Amino acid sequence: MNSSIIKINGKLPLGIFRYYASTSSSNTCSVYDLVVVGGGIVGCATAREIKTRHPDLKIAIVEKENKLAMHQTGHNSGVVHAGIYYKPGSIKARLCVEGMKHSYDYFCKHEIPYKKAGKLIVARNQMEVERLHELFERGQKNNVPNLELVEKDCIQKYEPKCKGEKAIWSPWTGIVDWAYVCQHFADQFKQMGGDVFLNFEVTGFTECAESKGSTEHAPISITSKNKTLLSKYVLTCAGLHSDRLAVMTGCDLSPRIIPFRGEYLMLNDDKKDICSTNIYPVPDPRFPFLGVHFTPRMSGDMWLGPNAVLALAREGYSWKDINIKDCIEMAMFPGLYKLCFKYFIPGMNELIKSIFYQLSVNECQQFVPEITAKDVKRGPAGVRAQAMDNNGNLVDDFVFDEGKGSIGCRIVHVRNAPSPAATSSMSIAKFISDKIEKEFKF
Repeated sequence: MNSSIIKINGKLPLGIFRYYASTSSSNTCSVYDLVVVGGGIVGCATAREIKTRHPDLKIAIVEKENKLAMHQTGHNSGVVHAGIYYKPGSIKARLCVEGMKHSYDYFCKHEIPYKKAGKLIVARNQMEVERLHELFERGQKNNVPNLELVEKDCIQKYEPKCKGEKAIWSPWTGIVDWAYVCQHFADQFKQMGGDVFLNFEVTGFTECAESKGSTEHAPISITSKNKTLLSKYVLTCAGLHSDRLAVMTGCDLSPRIIPFRGEYLMLNDDKKDICSTNIYPVPDPRFPFLGVHFTPRMSGDMWLGPNAVLALAREGYSWKDINIKDCIEMAMFPGLYKLCFKYFIPGMNELIKSIFYQLSVNECQQFVPEITAKDVKRGPAGVRAQAMDNNGNLVDDFVFDEGKGSIGCRIVHVRNAPSPAATSSMSIAKFISDKIEKEFKF
C-alpha cells in the first residue's frame, strides 16, 4: 500500500480501507485473512499448513530480512533430531518424534537432499554410563525408533575413530539443510496462492477505525517502515524478536528472549573425513546446553561445537556485533543476573573457550583422540533465542500469548518454540494450526 495514504490517529479509516480493498489489484492493498510474521522455518511451515487446510483463505508471510531463513533456521547445526532427550509424555517429545518422521517423508516426496548419518551418544566414564542408561530408557518411552545400546568394544563398529565406555546408537538421526527446507515450504505456500513479503520489518499493530454501527471487527493494520498490510488475524513466529512483537500488543515482558551465541569449529579439509556420524556427549543435567559435539554437514564439512556464550546483540554472530538497545534491555532484566549467578563458573569456561578456541579441542579429543588443535579452525556461529522468566529459569516449553483489547484476541504470538524446532517444524505447524483454528474460528 502506498505509504502516503492518510491515517487518522495512526489508524486507517475503515472507509478508505474498503475503497482500497475493493479497487486495487495489489496484494498489499487487499485484506488478508491471516498474516504470519516471521519467515523462519516455524512461520513458513505453519503458513503452509494452514493454507493446505484452508486453500480459500488469503494468507501472507512477512519477513524483515531480504530472504527467508536468515537467522536461527539458517544458522543451526542442520541435524534431524530423533527425540531422545525430552521428558516422556511432554509435547516437546511427541512433536519431535512426529516431526522427524514427517520431515523424512517430506524429504523423500520432494527429493530434498538429506542423509541418515546416525548419532552416537558416548559415555566417557562410569558416572556417564549410568546417565546413558537413563537416557536410553527415556528415548524408548518417547518411541524413538531403533535405538541401540552399544558396548565399549563395539563403538568403533559405528565410528572407527571414536572412543568411549558405552554409547547409544540412534540410526534415525540425520542431517539436512534446514534453510533449503524452509524455502521449499515457502515455495509450496506461494504455489497454493500465498504471498511472501520480504524487507518487511513490523513496527506496530493497530486497529483500523470502525465505521459507525459496524458489527464486524475492523482489520488490523500491520505496519513496517514504508509498507502496510491489512489482515483479519495475525500469527507471529518471530524467534529472536518474539517478545518484542508480543509487547507491541500489550503482552507482559516475560518471558524475555536472551540471545546465546553458539560458536562452531570446523575440521580442516584434510581431516574432515576423520568421522562420518554425529557424536554427542551424555548431557549433564546440571547445565542447560548439550555440550560440544561432532556434526557432519551436507556440504561434507565436519563441525565441532557449539559453545554457548551470551551474545551482545540479538543477531550477534560475533563479538564485534554489539547492539546498544539489546544490551540495555538485557542489563535491565533481573532474570539474566540470576541465571549468570547460577551458572557463573560454567559460563566463564564457555567465555574462555570462545576466546581461546583451541581449548575446545580438549573436549573433542575425549571422543576422537586423533584430533589436534592444528586440525581445526574457526567456523560459523548461530544465535539461539532462549526464553527466560524473571527468576532466571530457562523456559523449555511452548509459550503462546495474546495481547489486550479487541486487537489482542485476533493476534497469537508464538513466544517460544523451543529446540529442536526445525526437526519438529511440521508437527509444530500442525499444533499451532489446531490452536489458531480454535482461537480464530477458521
